[in-house]
Amino acid sequence: MAWRSLVLLPFLLAAVSGNTAPYFDMTFVVYVPEDLGLGQHAFQLTAVDVDGDQLTYSISGTEAFYFSVDPQTGNVTLKSSLDREYQPKLTITIGVYDGINDEVSKKLTVIVEDRNDNAPVFQNLPYEASIPENTTVNSIIYTVFANDSDTGSAAKVSYSIEEVIPDNMKNLQLFYILPNGNVILNGSLDYSKNTFYQLKIRAQDGGGLLHNIMTIHKSSTYLTLTIQDLPNLDPRFLNEPYSGSVPENCDLGTTVLTVTAMDRDTGVNDKIFYSITNASVPFAIDAETGTITVSGTLDREELPSEELLLEVTAREENLDIYNKVAQASTLVTVVVTDVNDNKPQFYDCSLSSCDFSTSSQNFKGSIIEHSSSRLPVSNLSIIAHDPDKGINSKYELHLEGPNASAFTVSPTEIMGTGEVQLLVQDPDLVDYEISHVMMVQIIANDTGNPMDCCSTATVTIDLIDTNDHTPEFPQSTYSLTVMENSANGTVISPNITAYDPDSGILGQITYELFPDSIRKVFTVNATTGAVLVWDSSLLDRETRSIYYANLQAKDGGNLVGTTVLEITVLDDNDNAPIVTGSYFISVEEGQNVTLQIQAIDNDEPGNRNSQLGFKILPGPFSNNFSINAATGEMHNKEPLDREALEDEQGQMVVTVEVYDHGVPQLSTLVNVTITVGDINDNTPVFLNQSYEFSVFEESPESRVGDVEATDADRTDINSRISFTLQRGSGSSNFLIHSIRMGLGHYRGQLTVDPEMSLDYDTLQQKFFSLEVLAKNTAADEAEDVAETSVSVVVHILDVNDESPTVLPASLQDIGVSENGTQQGLVHMLVASDPDTNHSLVFEELAVTCFKDGSSAGEVCWDWFVLEPDGSVLVNSSDIDYELCDTVVLTLRAEDLYTEKGSRYSQNETLRIHITDVNDNPPVFLPISETFVVVPEISPVDLQVATVKATDADSGLKGAITFSIVSVVLVEENGVTRPFENLFKVVTTAEQDTYVGSIQVASNLDSSLKGQYQVTVEAQDREPPVHTAQTVLNIFAVDQSYRVRLQFVTTVSEVQSNSETIKAALTTVTKAGVYVVGIQSIEDTHASQVEAKSVMEAYFVYSNGTALDVNQLSMLIQSDPLILAELVKLGLAIIGPGEVTKPNKEAELIGIIAGLAAFLLLFILIMTLALVLTTKSYKRKLSAMKALKVATTFSPATAQQGAGIPGTNQYNAEGANPMLNLSLDPSHDLGFHEDSNSVTSVNSLDENTVNAPGDDDLNKKQGKMKLTEPTDEEVLVAALNLKDPTKTTYINNTFNTTDL
Repeated sequence: MAWRSLVLLPFLLAAVSGNTAPYFDMTFVVYVPEDLGLGQHAFQLTAVDVDGDQLTYSISGTEAFYFSVDPQTGNVTLKSSLDREYQPKLTITIGVYDGINDEVSKKLTVIVEDRNDNAPVFQNLPYEASIPENTTVNSIIYTVFANDSDTGSAAKVSYSIEEVIPDNMKNLQLFYILPNGNVILNGSLDYSKNTFYQLKIRAQDGGGLLHNIMTIHKSSTYLTLTIQDLPNLDPRFLNEPYSGSVPENCDLGTTVLTVTAMDRDTGVNDKIFYSITNASVPFAIDAETGTITVSGTLDREELPSEELLLEVTAREENLDIYNKVAQASTLVTVVVTDVNDNKPQFYDCSLSSCDFSTSSQNFKGSIIEHSSSRLPVSNLSIIAHDPDKGINSKYELHLEGPNASAFTVSPTEIMGTGEVQLLVQDPDLVDYEISHVMMVQIIANDTGNPMDCCSTATVTIDLIDTNDHTPEFPQSTYSLTVMENSANGTVISPNITAYDPDSGILGQITYELFPDSIRKVFTVNATTGAVLVWDSSLLDRETRSIYYANLQAKDGGNLVGTTVLEITVLDDNDNAPIVTGSYFISVEEGQNVTLQIQAIDNDEPGNRNSQLGFKILPGPFSNNFSINAATGEMHNKEPLDREALEDEQGQMVVTVEVYDHGVPQLSTLVNVTITVGDINDNTPVFLNQSYEFSVFEESPESRVGDVEATDADRTDINSRISFTLQRGSGSSNFLIHSIRMGLGHYRGQLTVDPEMSLDYDTLQQKFFSLEVLAKNTAADEAEDVAETSVSVVVHILDVNDESPTVLPASLQDIGVSENGTQQGLVHMLVASDPDTNHSLVFEELAVTCFKDGSSAGEVCWDWFVLEPDGSVLVNSSDIDYELCDTVVLTLRAEDLYTEKGSRYSQNETLRIHITDVNDNPPVFLPISETFVVVPEISPVDLQVATVKATDADSGLKGAITFSIVSVVLVEENGVTRPFENLFKVVTTAEQDTYVGSIQVASNLDSSLKGQYQVTVEAQDREPPVHTAQTVLNIFAVDQSYRVRLQFVTTVSEVQSNSETIKAALTTVTKAGVYVVGIQSIEDTHASQVEAKSVMEAYFVYSNGTALDVNQLSMLIQSDPLILAELVKLGLAIIGPGEVTKPNKEAELIGIIAGLAAFLLLFILIMTLALVLTTKSYKRKLSAMKALKVATTFSPATAQQGAGIPGTNQYNAEGANPMLNLSLDPSHDLGFHEDSNSVTSVNSLDENTVNAPGDDDLNKKQGKMKLTEPTDEEVLVAALNLKDPTKTTYINNTFNTTDL
């Protein structure tokens, strides 16, 4: 009880003093983000004093320098920057003092929260690799790795390729990178294009908060890839581009330059030969040295360009690896330098378009008189040109001639080509009044060529006058007249002109009328001054008889002169006569007509404009009447005939013109209408003198024909006609009906009596003679002229009423060869018709295509065409037996003259058989399997491979025979050896496919290693013969792969169990088992077991690889079940194909050595097991302690995974329950120096924490015991979440012989 008293003593003392010490009211674990800014609030110290004393806060400790506290408020701010990656946890001492009691102190843990403040860092720099240029696409060429010190998603790194150097746009897609950092080749490499690449690789984290902003960090580095060259490139010219120069007119053989090319293939350095490939150049090249010399005359000015391009080819002496000529070409620029051998010339052209083909000596320009000094002469295009180059083209210009002092030339010096101008030098000498034309000479002097230095250009200059005169009219007033109604454009006065002595445009005068109102009636020609009528409709003397206007003349300088115009309008005959009344009269035919025309004229009386005259205008009836020209009285010349008039009403219209005598003469027309009455004075008349018709037999009511008659009377009642048949022979068989066609025009329709049936066969005469009467119904019976008759003959015709028939003989099957070997007519169809009058044609109804009895679609629709005459023609050269072997034409015959019954024959078919032609070669079918042969167990006639082929042709044309063309053995070292008669082929047919069975023809050599390349040929059997070839690869398995399996059972027992043994071996090896033989063993002292029999066999895969004895042993031992089954079947020893028989001494030494090795191996295994067990339990107990510490932290902290103090290095064991990670026994994270192997981790799965071994180990260590059962239960539960470790056998040493 003494310790209890000591505990209560401070409280008793405080009660006596009457004041209580303060205490902290807060948690003692705070969280501060590592990106907190200096001076910002980190956390708050909070304490309570029940006495209300003033509290003072403080912080202390070795890590307190990171913070600063306000003593009064307890607000803690950041003083030094934090870095979680450097120090994730801080411990400081916080204190509070009330001024009376002792200071109260507590330990405060500050957890630094992670922020995304670290970028990924690439490891193991620099990144460099060398890869051959023929690296295959999708190969892994490098692996990069970047680490990010942050946690969570901010530590997850992704990769991308930002840039590829060189030529980023072109090569960016040449590579790509996987999430695990593997760089993959995505295209083909070419050393000649790029010898290296630099890939700028970006590593980017998953992003996280930094200063409360979602931040993503990136890092970049370069991966340098060096491309290894292969000998596959053309030569390359050095020091390109090539250019040289040579003076024109130089000697032949002058050296221009030397080109050099090298072989770009490493280590080859083939000899190079040079040649100039473009023709017609005056140069030659030395084939070995590459020196270019002049081989022809050079004239720079005659060449198309001073720069000549030579195409030089460099060719390697030997062919490249593709068996092609390795060569390269380059362009050599040869500049022909200039020699001063040309003088300057003048050209009349513009500088931009001058071709300098024809020089000029005479030029012409113009300038305004008294122009200012330095003003150039206009309309002058002078180009001076010296075809030489550089200083050789420099020349001087000066003026000569009678007017040289008035002008100057610019420029005075030119190099090559320039535009020459003449400038005014003395304006007073440039005077139009003194001289209209001036002349100077321009001299071009090439001072560098005294032998031929100068050229002369003569320039004629026209002076232009200035405006200094005003236009003047000869008169101040002009009196003009114009006739009213004058046409638009009528000239009133053609010669009113003004005079201006100025020249050119300044003396050109423009005329205009004023005021504006006068321009509505009149206008003036702006150029000639002629006054014209503008609008004749406004020019009416009765409205206005006189007009006044001002005529203005303006010159090109806008100087003006005027005159006055007085225009009088003259009278014109503009009123036509007016006819009064209308004129319609009626009269019977045969009577006379008298009529007076009345008219007046409103023009002035007594004037010729008002004097009238009358006349009948030409017309249909103008000759039937006359009229008095002065009085207008009208009479008929002869009696009127109604039948002469075509008008149904009998009207005659006569046009009378009433005219005056003015100029121009005006007139008015009036129609006079006379209606003439009809009388019956005409007899019907038939249109034909006789008629002849025909009608088919047995056609009652059929229409035979029509007779027509007319009556000239012009009224309906006087022109009616009726038809009747005159009684006589055969008239009772017919009827006739009258039909009105028009006025006085009737038709008699003759038909067969409905009750009569005319039979062509019973008639003695095949025709009837009838007489038809036509009578005017308005005439009196007594009048003889009222009736007329005509003769009608009716012929009886036979009727075509039989259907045509296609002759069966013409429908026999026919044959046509394919591929257009037959053209034109291939068959002729024949049809018949019993009718005497017929016209037969053939019609194609359908085309049907068949192949082997089944429909072939529409493939043959256009192969043949059936003509109307029955000709069957080949219409296409695309006839193909393989597409269609039978064409069926459905057809019929048609009688075009059939009038009764069916005009078509029955539908018939013509079958056309397509004859096959051998036009298709055999085609080998694809081979997907791999062929293997074991020579030791391959007897003659054993099938080792098969080929299949088809031929689209039929019969013998499509029958295939196989043969072996060649056999070549390709050994492992690439050497080839030809063989003969090693294999044979047997041909069999399977439906439409032919199978070639490749069989052994002679004993194979089992010691040969490699693959046989067998060339098989397929050939059809009918000319023209077609062939095709294919190459088979047959892998040979040699004796080195023969394995001996020794059994403790007898030969008979092994033989009886052989199928079971083979099945077990096939299951474990997945290979084909080929047994060579089973025999007994006499001497078995070499082994510890007594073997009685041996089975020798090969283990071969379908891809041509085989297992040796070591690989077989490893595979059998990897499967305990199969191994147990084979042992049960008697398997004792697996050995190589040939076993040497050791002596007794060797056997004894072998047994002793084996026992020693076994003992040593046993000691090593036990020692290793002890060490691994110790380390395993040590790590397990460390993980349990870490778990206990982890339980003291908040869940928010634990969710950060590796951020929990004390547990990071044990996450791999699953000791962190917050992470809930499953264990991967094949992955060692390496977090601790005691990290175990996979075996040690697995050992933890099979032991509990309460194992006795653990207790002993804890006693020996003396540290870190499990004291709380709850911690132990949590660890056991976490470990039990793992799945049992699965062991998979991986044979890393499995190396088959790939042939």
